[in-house]
Amino acid sequence: MKVTELPKHWESKPEAVERSHDYNLRLPLEDAARIAALAELYPNRSESDILNDMISAALDDLVRQTPLRDKLANRDK
Repeated sequence: MKVTELPKHWESKPEAVERSHDYNLRLPLEDAARIAALAELYPNRSESDILNDMISAALDDLVRQTPLRDKLANRDK
């Protein structure tokens, strides 16, 4: 998924997703306020859901770039 597709995704019904790792994330105040604002715009999504979706979309975008895709493919072998 692309980052630009997230608002449409957030408007749809949330799906249960298994999350097996916890991370402690420190954000600048301005970014935290933006995440809170997004959670207000999409009340069926928590701040954690929004952060998870944004990180996933950013990783998808990065993996689409050939050099990183190749490095990750080699790492998985």
